[in-house]
Amino acid sequence: MIEKLKVCMIGATAVGKTSLVARFVSSVFSERYATTIGVRIHTRRVALGERQVDLIIWDLSGEDEFQSVQPSYLRGASGYLVVIDGTRRETMDAAIALQERVRKTIADAPFVAALNKTDLATAWDLADEELAALHGRGWSLLPTSAKTGEGVEEAFDRLTTRMLARQADSWT
Repeated sequence: MIEKLKVCMIGATAVGKTSLVARFVSSVFSERYATTIGVRIHTRRVALGERQVDLIIWDLSGEDEFQSVQPSYLRGASGYLVVIDGTRRETMDAAIALQERVRKTIADAPFVAALNKTDLATAWDLADEELAALHGRGWSLLPTSAKTGEGVEEAFDRLTTRMLARQADSWT
C-alpha cells in the first residue's frame, strides 16, 4: 500500500521554496525567479525502507508583511518544510513567525527547517548564536542548496521519517 502525505513549503518570499521543490521532484534548478501565486502542487514517490510514500507537496506563495499563510492550504498537512535564505537574516525572523502561525493551524505536525543557499555561504547573514537559538527551540536545521542539490533529499527524507513516526505514534 502506498501512503500519501501532504507537505507544505513555507517561508518568506524568494527563499527558494519553489527551487527546492523543483530540485527534489524533477532534479532541476533554474536561475530564473518566478514568484509563486497562491499554491503549486507537486508529487513525488519516495521509499523509506520497505514503505512507499507519495509526498503531495504544496508549494505555498512566499510570506511577507503584506501576506499571511492561508489556513485552508495547511489543512490536512502531515508536516511542513520551513525555508530560510541564509543570505537574508530577515527570512529567519519571518520563518519563526510563520512557524508559530502554522503551529496554531496544524498543531504539532512535524517540520524541518531548510537553511537554503549554502552555495552562497560566503554571503550568509546568519550568526551561529541565532542558529543555536533555533536548535534550542527544538528546530531541526538542515543546510540545503537548490542549486547544487546539497541536503535537499535529506531534508525531505528527514521530514518524511518524522511524519511517519508521528502517524505510528497516533495509532498506538
